[in-house]
Amino acid sequence: MDYGEGDAITKHDWAQWLGERAAAGLTRRLRVAGSPQGPRMRIDGREYLAFCSNDYLGLANDPRLAEAMREGIDRYGVGAGSAHLINGHFEPHQRLEDELASWLDVDAARLFSTGYMANLGVVGALMGRGDTVIADRLNHASLVDAVQLSGARLSRYRHNDLDDLEARLERARGERMILTDGVFSMDGDVAPLAELVELAERFDAWLVVDEAHAFGVLGAQGRGSFEAAEQVPGERVLRVGTLGKAFGTAGAFVAGAAEPLAVLLQRARTYLFTTAQPPAVAEASRAALAIVRDEGWRRDHLAELVRRFRAGVAGIPGLEPMPSSTPIQPLTVGEADRALAMAERLDSVGLLVPAIRPPTVPVGGSRLRVTLSAAHERADLEELLSALRACTTIS
Repeated sequence: MDYGEGDAITKHDWAQWLGERAAAGLTRRLRVAGSPQGPRMRIDGREYLAFCSNDYLGLANDPRLAEAMREGIDRYGVGAGSAHLINGHFEPHQRLEDELASWLDVDAARLFSTGYMANLGVVGALMGRGDTVIADRLNHASLVDAVQLSGARLSRYRHNDLDDLEARLERARGERMILTDGVFSMDGDVAPLAELVELAERFDAWLVVDEAHAFGVLGAQGRGSFEAAEQVPGERVLRVGTLGKAFGTAGAFVAGAAEPLAVLLQRARTYLFTTAQPPAVAEASRAALAIVRDEGWRRDHLAELVRRFRAGVAGIPGLEPMPSSTPIQPLTVGEADRALAMAERLDSVGLLVPAIRPPTVPVGGSRLRVTLSAAHERADLEELLSALRACTTIS
């Protein structure tokens, strides 16, 4: 998303800019957690029932991941101490890359320290001046930044509008790349992958899909957007995944065919010029991958919670659920001050549901962003729905 977030300011403007944000109710602030990630948390000294994390499968505090990390520390120490291409690529890193590639049935996977860095790395390695990236207008900020830093021309098509995308592909110069989220983080809807694959093949374009909110959640085996859409990625498809959401750990990866992955190894600056993630984290991610692969009941339970939530919220006046079948369930409420007031009302009864306001979303599109986890129970959902009904008096 990019609704003015990147407006340039100078040191002479900072005080005025901060004051204007505060007056508009747009000031962000940190909350400090004093307990493990999960539905029930202690934050800023208070007990909360949280509906705001990306811990979709409830693995962030799974004891099996903690044990795998402890064993990794015992064997490999704490820090990697170097970039992957120096002497920071440890056995757990290589095993995790191999296991991810096997799980997704692709040639190779490459680990990155964060999802943001993975997106910057893949676009910057494959595209440059004279090339054109055609990107969905509602893509995550990291994808917008990736194109701007690559030097390629950025052409943004209307959200999920295939006709607009096709027209822009026809006008594009140089190498072409279609760039999209698999699941859109603020709306919760999905990209039309079958059509995107067809367009990419017809125009001989790269297709890069950020599956941060899809891997582990979508598809019978949790393999993400392509499995859910029954699509087989081709040679010019690259998929970016994060390990900090459904996997419950940290880091990210890019998966795809051998040749572009080899290019990333040589050219992706966010891979080349940074210290590798700790090998113990890779061990925890390997344990998470086994759970993602083997415990399908987590996805089943999560899907049932989504169905129950949508049925329960449908009759609440003043809340407009967006068309999403994913764990991201945004409720559009209109103006920023109303969204903030509703979030504060929920906060007062111990429910943590963030208000999403401009510039993250368009003016008039402020919302409560509910996210569900397999760690939630039906009783948690009923508590949230009851509290949302009590918010309808806020205008």
